[in-house]
Amino acid sequence: MDRIDEQILRLLKGNGRMTSSEIGKHVHLSIPAVSERICKMEERGLIEQFSVKINREKMGFHLLAFIMVQLEKPEHIQAFRTVIQEHEQILECHHIAGEYDYLLKTVSRSPSDLERLISDTVKQVKGVVKTSTLIALSTVKEER
Repeated sequence: MDRIDEQILRLLKGNGRMTSSEIGKHVHLSIPAVSERICKMEERGLIEQFSVKINREKMGFHLLAFIMVQLEKPEHIQAFRTVIQEHEQILECHHIAGEYDYLLKTVSRSPSDLERLISDTVKQVKGVVKTSTLIALSTVKEER
């Protein structure tokens, strides 16, 4: 990956719908050259997918929260991961080091919606022994 590839990635990160023509103007390459570079980055796994960032507030998800989860035993990991992967309110799940085992990034429509997510979903997974929840007051930076 060279400087031009880095520029292309930066441009696509800012606007995934940017055309090869628009990118070419910024990096001073032809449309076929830009397209070829993008294809090669996809083939090498540098670009995993093109996606849309949805405004969660406008979709009615006004509450962003992070739930830390502690599991009792490693045997419970697979069941926990299965439940987490299937739940639409859970945007991200990270296996972490420290007192807790997982960090979940979640969205909810209201505090009671978050309460249901924690009580009726997360805490109901076999092996979950402890949770701690942090509510985001505002978001200063969020990468795509």
